[in-house]
Amino acid sequence: MLDVFIDFMPLFMFLALAILLFSGYPVAAVLGGIALGFGYLGVYLDVFVAIEFFNIVGRIWSGIADNLVLVAIPMFIFMGTMLEKSGVARDLLYCLQVLLRRVPGGLALSVTVMGTIMAATTGIIGASVVMMTLMALPVMIHRQYNIPLASGTIAASGTLGILIPPSIMLVIMADLLGRSVGNLFVAAVFPGFLLASIYAIYILCITSLKPELAPPLPKDIGPQNTKEFIIMILRGLIPPVLLIVLVLGSIVAGWATPTEASGVGAAGAVLLAVINRRLNFKMMREVVERSALTGAMLFFIFIGATAFSYVFRSLGGDDIVIEFVEGTGFGSWGILFTLMGIVFLLGFFFDWIEITLIVLPVFAPIIELLDFGDHIAKIDLVYWFAILVAVNLQTSFLTPPFGFALFYMKGASPPEVKIQQVYKGIVPFVGLQLIGLTLVMAFPDIAMWLPNKLLN
Repeated sequence: MLDVFIDFMPLFMFLALAILLFSGYPVAAVLGGIALGFGYLGVYLDVFVAIEFFNIVGRIWSGIADNLVLVAIPMFIFMGTMLEKSGVARDLLYCLQVLLRRVPGGLALSVTVMGTIMAATTGIIGASVVMMTLMALPVMIHRQYNIPLASGTIAASGTLGILIPPSIMLVIMADLLGRSVGNLFVAAVFPGFLLASIYAIYILCITSLKPELAPPLPKDIGPQNTKEFIIMILRGLIPPVLLIVLVLGSIVAGWATPTEASGVGAAGAVLLAVINRRLNFKMMREVVERSALTGAMLFFIFIGATAFSYVFRSLGGDDIVIEFVEGTGFGSWGILFTLMGIVFLLGFFFDWIEITLIVLPVFAPIIELLDFGDHIAKIDLVYWFAILVAVNLQTSFLTPPFGFALFYMKGASPPEVKIQQVYKGIVPFVGLQLIGLTLVMAFPDIAMWLPNKLLN
């Protein structure tokens, strides 16, 4: 019995993780505590050497504290928080409402476009969903929009930041896979806009067939003359678009690394706040404080995940997973479908941070052994897989019972919005995300054409 336990200790680590994540303790503490506990248990059972604990410290330093790529994360967090506090996002939504007033479901389409633009400037899901809920949902309810459609649109659009660069998740994934952040950013551009386009097509179709779901904007709202219209465009639309060009354009053109581009984005967000005459000491203090707390939470999780990953591998976890996958007898496609199914199911219970930091290092060695022939070049395989995981993980924000975007939305919603309506609203959008995942899986060039064209 003891021999069986020793052989399958890595699986018991995952079992302990699955149980303790529901305990309410911080994720970082759970990850680090399980790593230390099983490490000491391994020392007692003579399958782990005590001096290996020093290797964990070295990996935390070299992989996190001394990793220049991860410097981009606090800067992107600061940029997103500053845009929220300075009112740039609020001006953008108003501008889009006016521009799309003649289109069926114009307000819902405005939210989708705004979510896409904010995703390309922030990458912070919680901030995007809460901000869009506070700004858009009361307006949509006032315009007599169908509440499930309104809530589903906001939740799905607000989570586009997990995929569209500059995504914090993509920075983490590139670091875990040992791949270029810039290449991964470029590979995610078309899949991200593909999802946004699928959302927009769905909204256009459903509101054309059922106009009562999305009444049009009254004609008396918006600028009343050409001068007011031009001022609205210059103030609400042009600034965030220019910021996107500065951040993403500098990366794609090779003028700046993602880390440098994050600094450009942070400086650009401050500049927009100054131009709008909304920057003051109180707001700057709030932005810095929230950015510091969010960044500290993320890096604390990195530390715990690094310890967990090291002990898991040292106890033979990689070998167990590889032997299991090879023992299934599935071909490369069967294994890929299995891995995607696992990621999708984990999304019902865990946040993307836990899934990415725990699962990706385990799956990466398996993917590198697969062969899809002419469907995808071997050199592009890991990037393609990373994008598939990223698209898949977007569903983790929307799938109950632990869809975090749903909790963010309910917490910021007016009292008349029920959680059942929010759940009902996200169902079609989860289906749309799976359609997007299938398209990227069937047509790898959706992800790989742009990086191969620009960077090779």
